[in-house]
Amino acid sequence: MTELLKTHATARITVLATEGSAPRGPGTAMTVTVDSVDGTIGGGNLEYRAIEQARLLLAHPEGKWRVQDYPLGPLLGQCCGGRVRLLIERMDEALPDGTVLHFAPDRVAREPGDAPPLSARGTRPEPGERWAAPADIPRTPLMLFGAGHVGRAVARALDGLPYLVGWYDTRPDYADLPGVTLCTDDAIEECVGELQRHGAILIMTHDHALDYRLARAALSGGARYIGLIGSHTKRARFVSRLEAEAIDVTRLTCPIGLPGIAGKEPAVIAASVAAQLLIECAP
Repeated sequence: MTELLKTHATARITVLATEGSAPRGPGTAMTVTVDSVDGTIGGGNLEYRAIEQARLLLAHPEGKWRVQDYPLGPLLGQCCGGRVRLLIERMDEALPDGTVLHFAPDRVAREPGDAPPLSARGTRPEPGERWAAPADIPRTPLMLFGAGHVGRAVARALDGLPYLVGWYDTRPDYADLPGVTLCTDDAIEECVGELQRHGAILIMTHDHALDYRLARAALSGGARYIGLIGSHTKRARFVSRLEAEAIDVTRLTCPIGLPGIAGKEPAVIAASVAAQLLIECAP
């Protein structure tokens, strides 16, 4: 994003508030330049109109921000029937995090603090006013262990889904793979203990002994979803050993993925696992 701002005039579109049925919720955002877009606020004519407004803003150097209201009915040719309030703003620098939107004349600042929530109806925000920043979609912490072919396919499948992914491997050859954190074999189990209680763990390393250690550590914690790649035979062997150590295995999902999807290609496994996560461990 920083490099994009250096080379392109950029606008950001943020869903401030919604009412009724709407394609995306408050906090959803996308960026727009003269010739590109990144992200989506739900597509359709709403997004087309918003992009058009963003480019009009970029075409006028004095334009800094505007708030637009859109009823999702006959006017836009969308049958959702809801209502959406959007903030369209010029981005001169990366936006900081903040719980309050300060609508200053020259920009919309993000600041800490408290403010009343925005509505999809009523008077639009005016310069000088402060309103609560819309929250982005909640995201579930997820730890992915293993950066082999399946691990990489799963990481790609999780991109854009409501998960905060930490990705780990012990093999030095994978240290330069974008997104992977290299752990030593002795320390990797410590990562499991850092997961919040409502999170998810996916175990798919290159080493069955390491898989077992990670499964044991995960089952000793409070993760909501613990997925282990492998066959029914692998599950039976692991369960036998874990139960011999008096470890409750009821939270262990193995094999992973939705029943009925039989393909073993990495992309098929990844799609099946991502779908299962959305069903069993949604935010």
